[in-house]
Amino acid sequence: MDIREFFKKGVCFEEFVNQDTDAYKEKTLQILNDIKFKSEQIEKIKQINNKIYILTFAEMWCPDCMINVPVIEKMRQLNEKITISIVGKEGNEKVFKKYSPDENLKIPTFVVFDKDFKEIGSLVEHPKVVKDILSSSNQPNRIVAMRKYRKGEYANETLDDILQIIL
Repeated sequence: MDIREFFKKGVCFEEFVNQDTDAYKEKTLQILNDIKFKSEQIEKIKQINNKIYILTFAEMWCPDCMINVPVIEKMRQLNEKITISIVGKEGNEKVFKKYSPDENLKIPTFVVFDKDFKEIGSLVEHPKVVKDILSSSNQPNRIVAMRKYRKGEYANETLDDILQIIL
């Protein structure tokens, strides 16, 4: 299947969160509402002049998806040139297997395409700063970082990683 056709199979953010009616939806919408991008980040988002497509592999029950998918939605709300499509992990493993180096497929996985659907980059599971902290041997830092991350306090870092792909 062509990647454009696959992209069309996905759902928008609203349909994604409406897959749940309870805690997952509430947590995801709370994180979306709490995101405060920096003014310079907002300017960068608004300066995107070409169409950008972000294919997102995610599941509503996944804590990392509840944290990071709202970042992409907030971007979309700030610039109509950004289109997102969210597809589930289940049944789509072959398509996004190449983004997980080991056999354990990680979500969310964001694949960014330009206006011609040429892939320009991807982000898997966590922003780089969180990956770096989690790979360190400093257990107290890892615990603190994960607590902050689970509250959505690394939204700006996720955005920076996505913007680095786009810009």
